[in-house]
Amino acid sequence: MAAIIAAVAATSAALSTLHLTRRSSFSRHRRAFRSLSPPLRSSLSSSSPPSASEEFNITFAPKPKTQKPGEKPSSSIDDELPSGQLLIPWIVRGPDGNLTLQSHPPAHLLHAMADAKTQKKKAGIAKLVEEPKYSKAARRFYNDRFREPPQRLSKVLAAAGVASRRNCEDLIFEGQVTVNGSVCKTPQTKVDPARDVIYVKGNRLPKKLPPKVYLALNKPKGYICSSGGDEFNSLMVLFDDYLKSWDKRNSGQPRPRLFTVGRLDVATTGLIIVTNDGEFAQKISHPSSNLTKEYIATIDSEVHKRHLIAISEGTTIDGVHCTPDLVELLPRQPDLPRPRVRIVVHEGRNHEVRELVKDAGLEIYSLKRTRIGGYRLPSDLGLGKHVELKQSDLKALGWTS
Repeated sequence: MAAIIAAVAATSAALSTLHLTRRSSFSRHRRAFRSLSPPLRSSLSSSSPPSASEEFNITFAPKPKTQKPGEKPSSSIDDELPSGQLLIPWIVRGPDGNLTLQSHPPAHLLHAMADAKTQKKKAGIAKLVEEPKYSKAARRFYNDRFREPPQRLSKVLAAAGVASRRNCEDLIFEGQVTVNGSVCKTPQTKVDPARDVIYVKGNRLPKKLPPKVYLALNKPKGYICSSGGDEFNSLMVLFDDYLKSWDKRNSGQPRPRLFTVGRLDVATTGLIIVTNDGEFAQKISHPSSNLTKEYIATIDSEVHKRHLIAISEGTTIDGVHCTPDLVELLPRQPDLPRPRVRIVVHEGRNHEVRELVKDAGLEIYSLKRTRIGGYRLPSDLGLGKHVELKQSDLKALGWTS
């Protein structure tokens, strides 16, 4: 116990001789604190009276500075903070390159923080309008019921407007078509334009196929039903304006390659269907569709009953006996001096109506087709003009898409 008391006495003696702070060592620190704000002096509260060596320089906040009347407001850092606020100094390099001390953050930092908040809000809005992600079951349901299945390569090329089906097959046989980087010489190869990469003569086939187009044309005399652009007086020249304005009416979609459904000879006028849908053309032009076709034949001589009987008995074309469904002599009209005969056929063989009239001993002055199936040529549609077919018109032709 005596040893402990001796140790405490020695420690008390040492502390009594120890100065908490020396003026010589703290003088430069006090000058640095004074440059920031007026110092607030505090002394230790102890049993002994405070001495000069026990003073501390502690800065909590600047003292409020009263402005004298007529004195210009000071721009020092002491005036930028209200009374009692803790000082957080910002050392900023000014435009002149010198470091300055200020109580508020620099402007560029405030702008950066504001931009970050704005970008965060925009990202949140973008997430709200983001397209929903569909499940595998939903995608499978769509693919099974709505997505078009893969088609033959020659059919895809023809639908994309490369050339006719036969010419597309020639291109494939010549090795000018590649599918996914490999040369394909089989026209029956199944491809999907949306997924497969197809090149024809070095040109990329568009992923989107052109939409289906169905047009009814009032064919004038002197034009041949050919889709070849180099053909003389091809019927397709009547659609030049239609195709030129295609990009304005159908932005972002490739132009369709149009062709006629069936044929009319160069001297025959009237209704002909023009489309880019090969399946539709095959369906309504095939004899199994049983679509009747109505013609008005203007005869260059008098028509008697025996002529009508001879026409109704039919004729033989290419070894096949063809019989019309209806033969009718139309009433005379004052503005049309020549007699007219309505003839309805369903087979539609090459020059069938002309052969029927010729075998009956008559000569045709003009021939016009007025109806295919349940669709009749509009009476107000001028020669060389066309009209887009509606869904009801397609149903009248026996087509349901």
